Amino acid sequence: MTKNDSMAPHKSGLDEVAIIGAGFGGLGLAIRMQQQGLNDFVIYERAGDVGGVWRDNVYPGAACDVPSHLYSFSFEPKPDWGRTFGPQQEIFHYLRHCADKYKLRDKIKFNAALSDMVFCEASGVWTLTFADGSRRRARAVVMAIGALNIPQYPAITGVDNFTGKVMHTAEWDKTYSLVGKRVAVIGTGASAIQVIPSIQPKVQSLKVFQRTPPWVMPKFDKPLSLSRQRLYRRWPILQKTVRRLQYLLAESVVPAFMWDSFLTRFGEAMGRRYLRKVVANPVLREKLTPHYAMGCKRVLLSDEYYPALTQDNVSVCVDGIEKIDERAVYTLDGERHEVDAIIFATGFKVPVSGAPIPIRGAGGRLLDKDWAVGSEAYKGMAVSGYPNMLYVMGPNTGPGNTSVIFYIESQINYILKYLKTLRNNRNKYLDLKPMVQREFNADIQQRFIGTTWTSGCNSWYLTKDGKNTTLWPSFSWQYRLTTRHFSAVEYEFLATSNEAPTSESTIAATS
Repeated sequence: MTKNDSMAPHKSGLDEVAIIGAGFGGLGLAIRMQQQGLNDFVIYERAGDVGGVWRDNVYPGAACDVPSHLYSFSFEPKPDWGRTFGPQQEIFHYLRHCADKYKLRDKIKFNAALSDMVFCEASGVWTLTFADGSRRRARAVVMAIGALNIPQYPAITGVDNFTGKVMHTAEWDKTYSLVGKRVAVIGTGASAIQVIPSIQPKVQSLKVFQRTPPWVMPKFDKPLSLSRQRLYRRWPILQKTVRRLQYLLAESVVPAFMWDSFLTRFGEAMGRRYLRKVVANPVLREKLTPHYAMGCKRVLLSDEYYPALTQDNVSVCVDGIEKIDERAVYTLDGERHEVDAIIFATGFKVPVSGAPIPIRGAGGRLLDKDWAVGSEAYKGMAVSGYPNMLYVMGPNTGPGNTSVIFYIESQINYILKYLKTLRNNRNKYLDLKPMVQREFNADIQQRFIGTTWTSGCNSWYLTKDGKNTTLWPSFSWQYRLTTRHFSAVEYEFLATSNEAPTSESTIAATS
């Protein structure tokens, strides 16, 4: 198939496959589709470049907490990572390299922000409407928008009245200088432990407002020498071996999360030991000591966070924020903290419930309503009632311990089999059977019982009702096995108006 042939659906107004998002998920799927001869796709990206969160999160210190060799595609290794853990700019360049090497830019429509989707049962086609009012039609849609892309701002009284600088780590203003400023950082999660050490030496004073202390473990990050990079380039098997060892190390901590046991207590002892080693002040150390099971919230890695908090220009406030006025943050203990800038390091709106945009499926059903109590899908990808729509990194596919790329590649393998089945059944669409989804998710929630992930802390993993719709409740290799096979009997093959209904028994399962 020529390039012009592959783009024909796009030019005629009907895309065979519309991929929404050009981050790791969208680019990875597109590359693998091309490699298997599935060229009829278009990627719709809301921004002006590829990269997803690694394009957008440019705050000082932004980096990955998964080793570089593991946080990259298995089919596109990068031998010259500069550090053990990749910084934002290097990961962003890696994704741009992938788009360029595999000639994907001609397949991407940039500045195309999807605003809603509607499925037509008569034609078996989705209609996609974009923010600029334009519309496209697609036989299948793959939502590769990621889970961490909408900044979460806390509801604090008076924040709109503050006359100084306000910004979120995910919406960093590079033009604003923090040098010599009195700065407040609200939040102590994954972005906070990176930005705080990066700005601490520059600011006059730094107030860190903490609601709950995180479990922090040493990161052991270091530069990777040029000689090692040359070695990996010459002998790829060595890099592959390192990647596998890093994977096994990450999997080794899962039992401490799956069962609240002596392994959990051992991890907590290691965390407290690290805290005692770095923070000598007993008052500060008590503020930073978690009082919940390790793993209930995301465990953070940093070599610099605790040392930064011990510096003379830093203070940690744990009394809770009452309000903000034009010039200061007020805490519940009655203290007034005058600052020049407020940085929200409060993470993202994680889709534990609801849908990111209005999505109407079969019979006019609305995904936001179906997911109102908690989002759920089959294997984190297919949703009953929403034919030919698949998610990358959908519900219950978040890793609590390892690289998200491993999960993405598992899903890509499944999605490819789905799309091939769809291609071989023209004039039909695939809708997941409701019972398949219900049984799968009942099993998922049953497996969470007794794990540290549901041990009682207030975590972004959970819905308001305490249901975990975010994480995969086991080893990642088990998820790989779960997604290895695609079974057509789990789906209804429904005819469009162009063809009479066909008996399901005539459709063979694909594995």
